[in-house]
Amino acid sequence: MALDDATYDRLVSRTFRRMMDALDAADPDVLETDATADMITVTSARGEKCIINTQRAVHQIWVAGLSQGIHFDWDAGSERWVDDKGQGLELFAHVEHVLSDLSGAPFSF
Repeated sequence: MALDDATYDRLVSRTFRRMMDALDAADPDVLETDATADMITVTSARGEKCIINTQRAVHQIWVAGLSQGIHFDWDAGSERWVDDKGQGLELFAHVEHVLSDLSGAPFSF
């Protein structure tokens, strides 16, 4: 079932809030965060970035980091954001991997 705009907005808000709660606890000298309602940009001490942003027109969340871009769709059955290519990637686990690589230390939500 396709998401309606209100449901998508609610899911994104909840997802970004969870991410920001964890990122606010990170050392800003290791991972610096800049956020808007539609995008979270995390910059490592080395200047590398992870960008998480909404794609409202297609009801996805896109993640750019480690020289790749991954698109995530909401899967209502599992109540998770999963990659749209069927590679078995879950949004939070993928971003944890990217941020751990950027920071050089384990990162978790």
